Amino acid sequence: MPDDLLRHVIGPTAFPSWWLWIAAALLLTLILWYAAVIVLTLPGRRLRDLPLIGATRHELLKRRFLRAVRAIGARHRSGELAAAPAAAAVSSELRRFLHQATGTRAEYMQLEAIARGELASAAPVLAELADLQFNAFSSGDFTAASESAEELIRTWS
Repeated sequence: MPDDLLRHVIGPTAFPSWWLWIAAALLLTLILWYAAVIVLTLPGRRLRDLPLIGATRHELLKRRFLRAVRAIGARHRSGELAAAPAAAAVSSELRRFLHQATGTRAEYMQLEAIARGELASAAPVLAELADLQFNAFSSGDFTAASESAEELIRTWS
């Protein structure tokens, strides 16, 4: 083969260097995203103590659980849920909120234990919801109980 044809044979072309920078930026963004999700969704007291992260996380929790309680109330008003299942759902959401906001496992606590502990201000609302849920002859009003649960979530600090 003549040597003059070798000048037409070339090796593989190198990829542009800006692809490497885009890949590095995307990887860094992904790592920061996962770190933010983990930090903002972990229950516990240590995040509450951080000034900016704790306040932001608390406000996001309030919004999320207020939306959930309002959705349950709307389902009750539309006739989709009776008072007992609606009270059970609101009680569950309220207990989950208390767990997320304080780190106390409120989902598994009896009302007496809640009334004696740091969640004492939530005990009357939870007692009213339990009465609506378990007492077929309850004279309580689900709408009022739902509103008091919303007020408790809104004012929790």
